[in-house]
Amino acid sequence: MWNDIANAWPDIVQALGQSLFMLVITIPCAVLFGTPLGTLLFLTRSGSFASAPRTYFFINASVNLVRSFPFLILMIAMIPVTRLIVGTALGTTAATVPMVVNSVPYFARFVEQTLLDVNRGVVEAAQSMGASRRQIVWKVLYREARSGLANAITILTVSFFSYSTVAGLVGGGGIGDFAIRYGYYRYETDVMVFTIVLIVIFVQLVQFTGNFVVRRLDKRI
Repeated sequence: MWNDIANAWPDIVQALGQSLFMLVITIPCAVLFGTPLGTLLFLTRSGSFASAPRTYFFINASVNLVRSFPFLILMIAMIPVTRLIVGTALGTTAATVPMVVNSVPYFARFVEQTLLDVNRGVVEAAQSMGASRRQIVWKVLYREARSGLANAITILTVSFFSYSTVAGLVGGGGIGDFAIRYGYYRYETDVMVFTIVLIVIFVQLVQFTGNFVVRRLDKRI
């Protein structure tokens, strides 16, 4: 067993690096673009202090459209776009394009729901004191929702670490693709089990770190 793992170790390290590369690109992009998108969903929905039903309908429909695609189908459908952006439809970098596209509306929904959980009384108090919309968003909504947003980022990271396993189908590599190649195609079960253990450890570390950050940011705890 250990000989098999030692022989496969360089490939394991490379696969882990590919998975981490996909996450390093995907998660920041999801937060960067998904946060304002989710904020718009919250602000323009009916009953909000900046309600704009038509705008909400358009944004909501667009988010639902992207999220309705199974990730594998989305990857295949986006091959021309991916090739246009990065010059190829194969490889780790190419796999990040559909991952980013899928992650933005995914995180936007988290942002919308987290902002909906903010106590309306706090927002109304800020309005009564003459706070502008920008001040309410940045100094009230985001501040009150920071622990929920940290939890959303944790869930997003774990989810898209799983999504990265599908990237192997377009030559994206990653630890999931490695486990499939060694466990399914080569019948090296011991290497596959070791890889699964590494995946579980990584997910646990991400979740533990996320929970720690949430506890530090949540003023109710």
